Amino acid sequence: SRIRPAVLRAAGFCIGRGTVMWGTPMFTGAGNIYPRLRVGESCWLNIGILFNLGAEIAIGDGVSIGHQVVVLTETHDMGGAARRAGSLKALPVRIGDGAWIGARALILPGVEVGAGAVVAAGAVVTKDIPPNVMAAGVPAKAVRELGDL
Repeated sequence: SRIRPAVLRAAGFCIGRGTVMWGTPMFTGAGNIYPRLRVGESCWLNIGILFNLGAEIAIGDGVSIGHQVVVLTETHDMGGAARRAGSLKALPVRIGDGAWIGARALILPGVEVGAGAVVAAGAVVTKDIPPNVMAAGVPAKAVRELGDL
């Protein structure tokens, strides 16, 4: 679990010390994707994660990401009736220090998950999640404030 981050660092990704990965994430995106992923120190990344690196994904220190989480940075503008998926655009995603992203959550382009926030398993994050709240549902909404446990 510590060898994977070392190999990814050697490939050109920016991954902080003490970060562990129980599986190698899947990466998508065109061009030089390596500088577009920044993972902080002491993070835990579980199996089956997909990082779409059309734009930057910045993950803070101490972040935990569960099984089969998908983080997307690319989407399409709405096109005409002949092809609704119009031109491609990419928007960055940020996940703050200490956040926990539950299994099979989906993080959509352009959102920020605040420091200390929890995104429940299966949630679909379409808008920013404030710091220190638990968000759940489709679309994800704050369901409760979290104190310093």
